[in-house]
Amino acid sequence: MCGFIVIEGDFDSQYNSKTLGAFSELTNTLIHRGPDDHKIVPFPNGLIGFHRLAIMDLSPSGAQPFASSKNNLLVCNGEIYNYPQLKLECSSHHFISHSDCEVLLPLYEKWGIEKLVKNLDAEFALVIWDNAKKSLVAARDPMGIRPLFYGKTRDQKIAFASEVKALTSVCTEISPFPPGHYFDGNQFICYLDLSKVENFHTDSLEVVKKNINSLLREAVKKRLQSDAEVGFLLSGGLDSSLVCAIAQELSSRPIKTFSIGMTDDAIDSKYAKDVADYIGANHTNVTMTVEDVMNALKKVIYHLETWDITTVRASVGMYLVCQYIGDKTPIKVLLTGEVSDELFGYKYTDFAPNPQEFQSEAAKRIHELYLYDVLRADRSISAHSLEARVPFSDKFFVEYVMKIPPTLKMNTTGMGKYLLRESFNVKAGEKKLLPDHILWRDKAAFSDAVGHSMVDELKASAEKMYSDEEFRIRSKKFAHKAPFTKESLMYREIFESFYPNRAELIPDYWMPNQSWDNCKVSDPSARALPNYGASGK
Repeated sequence: MCGFIVIEGDFDSQYNSKTLGAFSELTNTLIHRGPDDHKIVPFPNGLIGFHRLAIMDLSPSGAQPFASSKNNLLVCNGEIYNYPQLKLECSSHHFISHSDCEVLLPLYEKWGIEKLVKNLDAEFALVIWDNAKKSLVAARDPMGIRPLFYGKTRDQKIAFASEVKALTSVCTEISPFPPGHYFDGNQFICYLDLSKVENFHTDSLEVVKKNINSLLREAVKKRLQSDAEVGFLLSGGLDSSLVCAIAQELSSRPIKTFSIGMTDDAIDSKYAKDVADYIGANHTNVTMTVEDVMNALKKVIYHLETWDITTVRASVGMYLVCQYIGDKTPIKVLLTGEVSDELFGYKYTDFAPNPQEFQSEAAKRIHELYLYDVLRADRSISAHSLEARVPFSDKFFVEYVMKIPPTLKMNTTGMGKYLLRESFNVKAGEKKLLPDHILWRDKAAFSDAVGHSMVDELKASAEKMYSDEEFRIRSKKFAHKAPFTKESLMYREIFESFYPNRAELIPDYWMPNQSWDNCKVSDPSARALPNYGASGK
């Protein structure tokens, strides 16, 4: 993982101590993303700032930017899982490191940007200075797992950065770089949209289950590649439990797993311990208090760069458990269970009126994932100089699951994600990957599962902060997606204190589909749905 900022501008005539100092301040807003190394490098039309978190090739040889004999430069925040195969395509190139990202520049020079990104099996955000074209080229992975933003400076030059905070003082407008796109120096071009499906599979149910099983196993396996130590976030829910159980089967020693919950009413912590004990993991449960939650809130929103209710709620626990991991362990890489819900269904998608609407909702959620759950995972983890890896986001896995007919993915049995669960169910007498009470456990949302008291306390604090009249008046200040509860106002005002007039970075609140029966709720928590049931037990 890393953090970078790249700004075009006429720095040749301005490249002095004052310019360097100002640019260094911008770059240092990203130091949490890469404390292992730091570089500021000029190119003919601007400056590159880079902070490195060493994951592959821990030596200085893996430091970026990478440069070529053609005076091209590359920075990449990413993991290129198929880099050994890609290196065979440029056998004449002299590699100076064992970094997976070094292969990108010679392949760009051989293939160009479109063929390069189409051939990557990776989570990445990259920017290249093309010296021949005298322009910047950029690209982002299809799911938006790695963050990337762009903006125009006051003199209408383009700038790129890993997080918004690095661009706020120099760009008039800032936008998220669209996932699955590349920028060729003039325009944004989509090279892969995983939310679109032309034709559904005709595979039998047994083949579908077999392929889900094998593709997820392969997605976990490739994400274990690392020269730095790897750990796992384990909530005790289905998705993270599957990732951890698969990883443990692939590991020769106990993996290290971590969960978090409120001191008094954590729902998931006991299930996380059950999973860890069953698979033989080395498990740590972190506890948090109401005071911990409230003390972390402003820092969480600063790192998130969002005001969305669901994202903030679900990030507090993740932020605090990652703080523990960053402070107390040598781990640098964390595997997580995000993206499964978008593919196989949330609690509210139980109410999808037909298969077509289920599929459309999945496509919408996949398309906007980088604004919500993926954003949460990246920022909560990177805030503590750790790297997130997301097996369920694997492009081959996502592409296959999106093409499964929605009739097979809808909840017709009373148990959400039935297809995913069945794909890891085994015949009698065979070894189970997970115990039945985990494999068939009803889903609880992460923000609820750390303990209902966390969300209840956040709401209560907002109630104390504003009278009804204050809420009415202060909410009106915001033209874009005005706060509709006191809790949402509290988050919005904290957000504005860090990122004034940047609210349009997030298009809307994450909410269940309000047009469906039983889903027109005033709170995004699954607790507001009539089918929450056993999820909170």
